Parts: sequence; structure tokens; C-alpha cells
Amino acid sequence: MEIAQLDALLAVVDEGSFDGAARVLHVTPSAVSQRIKALETSAGAVLVRRSRPVAATEVGADYVRLARQVLAVVRESGLPGRTSGGAAGAGGGAPAGAPPARVPIAINGDSLNTWAMAALAEVADRAVFDVHREDQDHSAELLRSGEVMAAITTQAVPVQGCTAVRLGVMRYRPFATPAFVRRWFPHGVTPDAIAAAPMVMFDRKDDLQDRYARAKAGRDVEPPRHYVPSTADYARAVVHGLGWGLLPHEHSDAPEAAGELVELEAGAHVDVELHWQQWSLRTPVLDAVARAVRRAAAAALLP
Repeated sequence: MEIAQLDALLAVVDEGSFDGAARVLHVTPSAVSQRIKALETSAGAVLVRRSRPVAATEVGADYVRLARQVLAVVRESGLPGRTSGGAAGAGGGAPAGAPPARVPIAINGDSLNTWAMAALAEVADRAVFDVHREDQDHSAELLRSGEVMAAITTQAVPVQGCTAVRLGVMRYRPFATPAFVRRWFPHGVTPDAIAAAPMVMFDRKDDLQDRYARAKAGRDVEPPRHYVPSTADYARAVVHGLGWGLLPHEHSDAPEAAGELVELEAGAHVDVELHWQQWSLRTPVLDAVARAVRRAAAAALLP
């Protein structure tokens, strides 16, 4: 395998098309296609589906992970050869004037909207981030597929080829407007009320509200659901009375203080334990990102 072939594979998968890969690699689409075909010949298997967008096959996913690791080492070691992050030079470590290392990372929406962005900003002079917003219960899958180098996840057991470090606990409390509570929970959070009251969901991977509702009803319930897949808009949906929802204190403190939101029940909460997983393959930039994430998590999360 040649570096240029791995670079082409990664660019095609990341950009979703041969034309997009050609733009970032500064070559023609024909050249990208030739490199992919040569790599597939070497591998003895089809590595990408020529779909819209282009996607890695099952075998191709293994090569994508390999390509991302190899190119990360090339980019930071100064080995000769072009990478999708820019041209590499000679010597130990990234050469002076080299473009920042590209770091694809998976972060759940609430962490991204509250504490994680400050961590990324600490190392923004050393890395450019390709952030994949993914539910914390599913972000580890992006590590397995090789789409990301690191992830904030609820999974404590390391994905194969990765290490895991506990970050802390993100606490969510159930809130609704005073009018909503008067209408739907006049006698408190009873099993019948929680089964009927509309809830606000982030997306179809979000199970926080279901977890709380199941605990209160003693069974699975199917109340009306509003899906609002934006962290800031999710909180606004609860403030506007679309339904009840679980919020971190960063999104509930101000409207609660203003009287716009009240707790469904005092002291109730759902805790989500977060972990940082990254490749076992160490690079200086990835280690710097990990340190920044751990510092920010220590300041923002419950121990």
C-alpha cells in the first residue's frame, strides 16, 4: 500500500465523493479513482461503495481505520509523503509551518454545547477538528468503524485498539413549564401521568426521557413525542411548553431562576457517566487533545 492510496481512500470516505476527494487532495477525480482501484487490487476486495455519498464497505472500514492511523503517524513524524492534512516534511515531529493535524472526534450534543468546546479551543492551534455529533451511547461505533480517532462515550470498556478514561457524570433533571405541570401532572409524576404527558426528545437515539419515564411508570410507555435535534432548541422547546424534558443545569438554571421552568419532582435526576476513548496508537496532538478534554471535564462534570 502506498501513502497516496490510503490518503485517497480517506479523502473519498470523509468527503463522500470522488470529486470532493479530488478537491482536498488537489488532484483530478481520475487520479483519485486510479488510486482507489490500485488499493482495491492490492487488497483483493472492494473497499468503497460508489454510492451517494460514497461509503466504505465492511472490508473498507478496516482499511479506513488503518489509513487514519498511518496518516496520523506520517503527519506528526515528518515522514515523507503527502497526507490529507497537508504535505509532511522531514525530521522528528511535525515540521515547522506544517498545517495543523486533522482530528476527527465524536462528541455528544450536550457536552459539545456546554463544556467540550472549551477543551477543543485549548488545542486549536495544533489541530483542526472534524466533530461528529453523536449520542453518547452510540459514539463508540464511530471508533470501531475508524471514522474518528477519539470519542466521548458512555462505554467504559475500551473498543478494540483503544484506551478508555472515565471523565465524570453529567446530571440531567426533569423540567417543564408551570402551566404544563398544572395540566399534565396535577397530582405529581404518577404512572398514568408520565404515560400520557408529551415529552421532548433530542432524536431517535435519545433514551434519557424514556429511562426516567420507565422508572416512574414501572414499564415502557409511549407518550406523544416531539423530536428537536438541536441542543439549544431542545431547551427552548421545553421552555415553550411543547413537553417535559431532561436538562443539564447549564440549560435549566436561567429559565428555572426566571420561573419559566419547574422540576417535575424535587431531587429527581438521571446521571450519565461519560468516558474518553481514543486510539491506543499515541500521537502528540491526540494526547494533547485528551489532556484538554480531561481538564475541562474535571471542571464541568460531577466526579
